[in-house]
Amino acid sequence: MRLILLLLCLLAFAFRSRLDSSGLDGPDKPAYRLYDPKLKATTYTKLLHQAADADVVLFGELHNNPICHWLELQLAKDLQTQKKGNLVLGAEMFETDNQTALTDYVEGRTTGKELSTQARLWPNFDTDYKPIADFAREQKIPFVATNVPRRYASLVARKGLTALDTLSAETKRQIAPLPLTVDLTLPGYKAMLDMMGGDSGHGGNTSSGNPHAGSSDAAANFARAQAIKDATMAYFILQNLKAGQTMLHFNGDYHSKNFEGIVWYLRKQRPDLKIVTLSSVELANPDKPEAENKSLADFVLAIPADMTKTY
Repeated sequence: MRLILLLLCLLAFAFRSRLDSSGLDGPDKPAYRLYDPKLKATTYTKLLHQAADADVVLFGELHNNPICHWLELQLAKDLQTQKKGNLVLGAEMFETDNQTALTDYVEGRTTGKELSTQARLWPNFDTDYKPIADFAREQKIPFVATNVPRRYASLVARKGLTALDTLSAETKRQIAPLPLTVDLTLPGYKAMLDMMGGDSGHGGNTSSGNPHAGSSDAAANFARAQAIKDATMAYFILQNLKAGQTMLHFNGDYHSKNFEGIVWYLRKQRPDLKIVTLSSVELANPDKPEAENKSLADFVLAIPADMTKTY
């Protein structure tokens, strides 16, 4: 019996050595890594702990990345357990004028087919956001549509913020209160201006823009269109957040990374708010994030660059 055991151990060792020499027994290939702002490795447990203690959690996703969407669902499930009913969900992917349609679905009054005809759903809704909406429906979790209706963001991009002054009082209730302060010197908006060849100093804090001022102002209005989205999301997050609750909000990474965008507008209205941010990045080697990924957020979600995309 001992001889048989010895032979089995020798065979196992030989097989192991063969794997090692062939390179087949390399390191694990995790689907993601989590880091703190200084790029020190951290854990999902720490993310969950901080998220449960926060007023607002901004999950900055990459829209076509399946790991982002999977982790969003896991975080929603675990926060629901932690918060014992004091969880609220919100998302950029639903616009404020579609709130009734979203609420009717989450509260079980309509079907998925009816939701698809009543709301402007993103093309990847079925694969990426429906599982979260279905979880909210199952658990009776309020789900807030926070984004500005796209036609008004487009209006700002074309004509500047002053174009919103022509909207009716009822329509204005679907966007952040006016007049809107936009600081185009913030790094995120400044990067947009630079990318489009605009003057990053143009417009200052509150300039609404003149649509006839040329390419520089066109670039500024593009940044202002981003700002009206950020401000509207921040406004409706706060409008739907009660004491003791945590709002888990899903948005594109650019809307909250570097603690800007939505974060800036939240802080402007509620400096005391406990906010946790997560920024998603795709890296050739998630085990070795580069210095440029520092301080993107409270948690940096590093995903292999060759991860399968949902679209």
